[in-house]
Amino acid sequence: MVSPKQVCVIGAGVSGLAATKAFAAYGHKVTIVEKSSDLGGVWDPARSYPDVQTQSPKDLYRYTDKAMPDSYPEWPKGPQVHAYLADYARGHGLAKMMRLKTEVAGMSRRADGKPGWTLDLAGPGGTTKEDFDFVAICTGQFNEPRALPLPGEDVFKARGGQILHSSQYSDAALAKGRKVVVLGGSKSATDIAVNAVNSGASEGTIVYREPVWRMPYFVGGLVNFKRIIYIRAQEQMFASWGLGAGARLAHAIAKPFVWANWRGLESLLKAQLKLSKCNMVPKTRIEDDVNCSVPIATPDFYPMVADGRIKAICGTFDHYDGGGIVMSTGKRVAADIAVLAIGYKLGVPFLPEDYRKKLVEADGQYRLYRLIANPDLPDLGFVGFNSSFCTVLCADMAAQWLVRYADGQLANQPSAQAMRDNIEMMLHFKRVERPAAGVYGGLCVAPYHYKHFDELLADIGAAKRSRGLKEMFTPPDADAYGEFLASAPAYKAVA
Repeated sequence: MVSPKQVCVIGAGVSGLAATKAFAAYGHKVTIVEKSSDLGGVWDPARSYPDVQTQSPKDLYRYTDKAMPDSYPEWPKGPQVHAYLADYARGHGLAKMMRLKTEVAGMSRRADGKPGWTLDLAGPGGTTKEDFDFVAICTGQFNEPRALPLPGEDVFKARGGQILHSSQYSDAALAKGRKVVVLGGSKSATDIAVNAVNSGASEGTIVYREPVWRMPYFVGGLVNFKRIIYIRAQEQMFASWGLGAGARLAHAIAKPFVWANWRGLESLLKAQLKLSKCNMVPKTRIEDDVNCSVPIATPDFYPMVADGRIKAICGTFDHYDGGGIVMSTGKRVAADIAVLAIGYKLGVPFLPEDYRKKLVEADGQYRLYRLIANPDLPDLGFVGFNSSFCTVLCADMAAQWLVRYADGQLANQPSAQAMRDNIEMMLHFKRVERPAAGVYGGLCVAPYHYKHFDELLADIGAAKRSRGLKEMFTPPDADAYGEFLASAPAYKAVA
């Protein structure tokens, strides 16, 4: 018998909506708190830069129980994703559970000795303390913009210069007739650089630490990249965790063929994107870099670099100098607007310090079993921290796992010690066997989407878990995962 819980979901983005829908569907009473004035997280229009669109195709960037509209393009724009999320919330009655403009100021274990947490909630009416039996943290990895304080900022601003985080570049008209310098190597950086030039910037410059491999939407101009990066056959070229002697031997035998596969892809990308002409050929092997930080190539970015419309500088900002920015190389670049596309802080600032130490290692690696739960943080779970190329599907799967974990209804309900042992094994894998898996605090599923989902489905007890050979050469299918989840044992919390 499972009793209904009072559940607080922190964050109303992609993962918060997935968690709310899952807990409510199993009979729990849910409250969503969201510090912004709208749902959507990174897709909140107030946080979106012009021309933002998904890096993943729409058939992957979706929940298991709702496809994106047929009218949407393959890679939807920001307003379309926000509309999809809003429609999802309406369809599942989530809006009535939502408290917007409400921030978690702090949290502590309940003083009455009952399971759960007391949250300090700061909203329009002031700060209140409220008790919850379970808390799902769904703030994800794109929550608090990262800052870059440097000498000379005050003088730069006094002379009319602007310094913006990428999330603040919300109006393309800002760029018209002005010198725009973008710092960063992510897709947001290249998107904004291209947008600035197309919006009439007098000069457009991007400053990046080192060249990285980027995937075009269509490799070779013909093959959708989802049929290269997302398929199980490609995933199996990477040695994963927990392999036995036989699997390791197979990887050793296949090594020359795998090597040839990646060298062929590199050659194709160099030619298609004109990386040599742009002087942006990465120094690393592509297979060593495949993780959640591999960006999609913004259309027109490399052509604009090649013909000089965008100046590309390898380095970083050192300080501001009146009407310009001095680079780490000593080079000075004139600037009216500096856009910092440098990402977000990763962390859970409202979690008490003693619990944060149990969650995050000294080197920044997160201690999360299945990237969802920590046995030393009771009555607490994380959705959306299992980042990937198919973020919405990952959040949906994590939410379904978490509600069963919270209710003790996993078919493979792990003991606290089993969770700790698995966490240690995964930390070793990310630090020693595949360092690329350690980016973003080790909270990256890519390129192991299928293996991650396999583990979650086995834990949940799904009777159906695979589409067989189809998965070798096709991406994950959200509809199929909906069917797999539906094949798990059913239950409902009742008073």
